[in-house]
Amino acid sequence: MSRPLVLLLALTCGVAVGNIYFPQAISPLIAAGLQVPPESAALAVTAAQLGYAAGIFLLVPLGDRVPHRPLIVALLGLTGIGLLVACTATALPALVGTSVLVGVTTVIAPIIAPMAAGLVADDRRGSVTGVLLSGSIGGMLLARAFGGTIGEWLGWRAPYAVAGALALLAATALAFSLPTTVPASRQRYPALLAESLRLLRAEPELRRSCFYQATIFAGFTAVWTGVALLLTGPVYGLGTSAVGALALVGAATMICTPLAGRQADRRGPDPVNLVCILGVIAAAAVLAVGSLGGALGLAALVVGTLLLDVAMQSGMVANQVRIFALRPEVRGRLNAAYMTCAFLGGSFGSWLGVRTYSRFGWPGVSVLLALLAGLALTRHLSHRRRAVAARLP
Repeated sequence: MSRPLVLLLALTCGVAVGNIYFPQAISPLIAAGLQVPPESAALAVTAAQLGYAAGIFLLVPLGDRVPHRPLIVALLGLTGIGLLVACTATALPALVGTSVLVGVTTVIAPIIAPMAAGLVADDRRGSVTGVLLSGSIGGMLLARAFGGTIGEWLGWRAPYAVAGALALLAATALAFSLPTTVPASRQRYPALLAESLRLLRAEPELRRSCFYQATIFAGFTAVWTGVALLLTGPVYGLGTSAVGALALVGAATMICTPLAGRQADRRGPDPVNLVCILGVIAAAAVLAVGSLGGALGLAALVVGTLLLDVAMQSGMVANQVRIFALRPEVRGRLNAAYMTCAFLGGSFGSWLGVRTYSRFGWPGVSVLLALLAGLALTRHLSHRRRAVAARLP
């Protein structure tokens, strides 16, 4: 794994992951363009995340069965075509259906991560995972920024067209640069799918990592779905480009995740998880001030979303370091189980966030984030108590 290849893979992760996040910034534009309520337009966001969860479960295990280069290139090509079709949708049901299909095929990052983990030494796994996750974070942040800005200038269809072109370019680049890999398994496809479920039953550390990420990611997506409604609503009266600009504040996360990976290599994942969960709870308290509006409220949104982004993504690095150490020969299936749970939580968070905002406003979304992080903290402290009790004579 040369450094240029790691950087190319990180860039590819960003291109792929961005397809899940740019609709968050333009959902108010979709509502206006298709003449549907904002709550209905947010279904495009939820649909992409549900599709992503399904794609992780259905396709990521193939990373243990199929050579990585043809698998990744084919999925990127299908993603590009799907995005170009989505930009031609004339009604919400067509856009929602296409968003599901795009979500299913854009599962490149969770295929690349276990591939890279198998191509580097054990003592580099955390740092390389952090670099790849930084690429995903960059894609997530830039996707919201470019989606909100280009959407405001050229309409909601333009971000879909640009994203489709980027996916096809990435597919072309990887067709010539990915190394040849040998599949780790010869199991049939149904057995691969069943293996992810068996691993969830058999590996308590996998279940714990899944619970942490599902709850925290649910709160994360609830915030980012709700913040688009807050900023474009009467409290602030801003355009969708403001949502993208707010997302760019989280660029510091790209620096923090490699640091979190090194800390997880050095100290273990659990201390990193604890700090990250507490960071999410602190972010909820800061974000609540955003309901006041004005300069103070906007500053709270900037600080709160930055803290939330750093905590969520750093916790994800710690979780992946934990699960990749369990069984090296089934890393793809471990990651499939983990990421499926994470994005099921994320899609539920998007759905719940819109409904919480419509009923309780922004303070309700902040409380929702705190409650979800509280569930993760309770699980973590319970594990620590059992671990301490097991060490006592």
